[in-house]
Amino acid sequence: MGKNFSIATVSLLLLLASTNAGQVFDVKSYGAKPNGDITQVQTLFTLKTNCLESCVSRAYELGPVTLLGPCKGAIEFNLQGTLQSPSDVESFKGKDGWVVFEKIDSLTVSGGGVFDGKGQTAWQKNNCAKESNCDKLPMNIRFNFITNSIVQDITSKDSKFFHINLLECKNLQFQHVTITAPADSPNTDGIHIGRSSQINITNANIGTGDDCISIGDGNHDITINQVTCGPGHGISVGSLGKYENEQPVSGIRVIGSTFINTDNGVRIKTWPASPVGTASDMHFENITMKNVANPILIDQNYCPNKQCSNESPSKVKISNVGFKDIRGTSSTQEAVKFICSKSVPCQQVVVADIDLTYKEGGSTTSTCVNVQPTTSGKQNPPACT
Repeated sequence: MGKNFSIATVSLLLLLASTNAGQVFDVKSYGAKPNGDITQVQTLFTLKTNCLESCVSRAYELGPVTLLGPCKGAIEFNLQGTLQSPSDVESFKGKDGWVVFEKIDSLTVSGGGVFDGKGQTAWQKNNCAKESNCDKLPMNIRFNFITNSIVQDITSKDSKFFHINLLECKNLQFQHVTITAPADSPNTDGIHIGRSSQINITNANIGTGDDCISIGDGNHDITINQVTCGPGHGISVGSLGKYENEQPVSGIRVIGSTFINTDNGVRIKTWPASPVGTASDMHFENITMKNVANPILIDQNYCPNKQCSNESPSKVKISNVGFKDIRGTSSTQEAVKFICSKSVPCQQVVVADIDLTYKEGGSTTSTCVNVQPTTSGKQNPPACT
């Protein structure tokens, strides 16, 4: 269990356990010291015959690490203190993740601890607003090919790039996760989900400088429930259609969530001049907006920082989308905005029981392009058809 384990200033308790019994190994007994290097005990992480529980308390620095399976049994990473990332990007030597969990079944990450990415210096080096092919900075936590697992009661703080990234995960639960970074921290998405299924995010509190949660291509059966988002750019499906061979998106649910002082609320975004793609069966229900700039948004002309050379329509087909029971305040008058593709207009868009008031007083408005939504219940702003 383990690979590329380079650590400084860390004290771990490791529990190597069979299915029936366990034994505790304190790495300090093997020569590890606070403010020291425990590379000499790396072999504890390479044992693949048993499960591994790793517990960290107090505040320690930790270099880039990959915890690599498979393991023969369940594994728990229990963090009870604070892990601090190196501040300098150079120490990552081009790696795009700080703490990486990979190819593990039945993983639990818990303990109430903090993953502190110390991203303040790195944010100053982020040039993605100017360069579409910018260098990617390391993410705080990566989950690659993780199945039947749970992440609960942890905090990700000040990541250099995305806080938590999922790649090809299945049946992964997030509960009581906190993510925090300043509103002006660039590209610090809270949780980015890529090509995964059966993902459930419940009772999370996310405030950051980009999307609180972003859902990329190839995702199915994603449920987001009771999430508080703010500051940030909202919860987004997409952006989609930037690359060739993107996979369909379907089965997205955002329920019972609250957005506070965000740039967007619930959003679907696709690039113009995109390859063919689909996004369907997406539903946003029972949501509260508090001073949100774009509470309800479909944007098929998404092109930040003028990165698009071809303005032809998006070919990502959006269908079967529901916006129901959404209320609160908008910081702009245009509270509902559907800008769909003239090449593949949005279909089966349902808007029901919307009550969004303009915080400055006066009425809110809605805009519809290349879409004819079906409406019911209260419509504030008045529905466009």
